[in-house]
Amino acid sequence: MPTHILRRLGNVLTGSKTKAPWRPAGARHVTITAGRVVIRAELLETETADRIWMQLPIYSTVETWGSSIHFETPVETGREPAASDISRPGDICFWCEDDRVIITFGPTPIATHGEMRLPKPCNVWAKTRDDVTLLKNVTPGEKVSVTVA
Repeated sequence: MPTHILRRLGNVLTGSKTKAPWRPAGARHVTITAGRVVIRAELLETETADRIWMQLPIYSTVETWGSSIHFETPVETGREPAASDISRPGDICFWCEDDRVIITFGPTPIATHGEMRLPKPCNVWAKTRDDVTLLKNVTPGEKVSVTVA
């Protein structure tokens, strides 16, 4: 999604061209449950994290791609300046072109040298310290949810 849409959506959500959306005091935490795997994550202070927070709870169905899972969301946002096509362990990413959350836990089909390469540059909206390699036990079609922790 082009950056101008991100700016426009920000204006609609906040009612202002300069004011950021309201964020609760303190850290924001979510629980991502995919099949029987539960991952806890802390949201970053980004536009994408704000949009996801406002849409919670999110329910979807898991799809897999190499050593990653991804799922559709009702969230729309544009690519942020820090978007990257390389994921790091613990990154919870948002794939803007497809309105999906994507979590990598190992090499993806387009990776070289064992990297965790994403299909497009994605926004990192949360971080986890939990063991994301447990997601290898999740199969396509299983239910997934993102809820306030």
